[in-house]
Amino acid sequence: RFVLRGLVVLLRVTAAVRSGRLRPLHPGKPPKGSACTCPRYVRNASRVRSGVASVAAVGLLAALPLSAQAAAVPVPLGTAGSFVVLAGAGITNTGPTTLHGDLGTFPTTSITVTGKLTVTGVNHHGDAVTQRAKNSLVTAYNVTAGEGPTSPISGDLAGRTLKRGVYNSASTIGLSGRLVLDGSGPFVFQAGSALTTASGSTISLINGARSCDVFWQIGSSATLGTNSKFVGTIMAQTAITAKTGATVVGRLLARTAAVTLDTNVITRPTPCAAAAGTGSQVTKVPIGAVETGDGSTSGGG
Repeated sequence: RFVLRGLVVLLRVTAAVRSGRLRPLHPGKPPKGSACTCPRYVRNASRVRSGVASVAAVGLLAALPLSAQAAAVPVPLGTAGSFVVLAGAGITNTGPTTLHGDLGTFPTTSITVTGKLTVTGVNHHGDAVTQRAKNSLVTAYNVTAGEGPTSPISGDLAGRTLKRGVYNSASTIGLSGRLVLDGSGPFVFQAGSALTTASGSTISLINGARSCDVFWQIGSSATLGTNSKFVGTIMAQTAITAKTGATVVGRLLARTAAVTLDTNVITRPTPCAAAAGTGSQVTKVPIGAVETGDGSTSGGG
């Protein structure tokens, strides 16, 4: 309020100086009766007018909401961008799960499958690509955690419609129903601790919002509820669990702990740069294979 009042005063002073109703401290012309034609008076008057205008502009900028001065920016995923599942302490799957993208885990490289795991990308296990992706994940996580300015959120996001921006919770983020993301992104969510979505919860995209523009930086673990429909790239400090029937258009990227799957479909988003030219969410043909619980393989090609 005080900033706006000060701004009004500055604008009025500027208008008065420009119109000649208010003379600057160093007049634009010499005193009456003086024969002096010193050009410095003209220069000083011009400087005063410009200075007042500049101060007014600064005041206007200060009065603007922070959200108008800066906005969320896309997160650089680097090598991690091709992965739909990336873990630090192994991957466990139960039931028929399909991954439309790459998977890998490092430094723990175990992948335990009960049922069938179909991979339409590359199973990198703990190879050099996975290790580079883990390094990229650390960078992306830190970039996401540092984005701002933030809008505070707390508790349950169900029933809310959000525009692009950076949304921060000092503790947990929950979702018990439907969250709508409206318009072009990015949408960045920061949680000090956990992310938990309820059974049957959904995230909907409208008016040009895209899955490639949604990022979740989670300070501890993330759990996606049974038959929930989730959108966005989760970057969790510890574990990620997708319960039975949960689907994701995004990525499950766990820095230090395991990723646990159960009858899921996880689809890598089309890169934002290419999204306008294709409706397909799958960008790789099946290659590689994953061992299953009965000793056979799946996902080979």
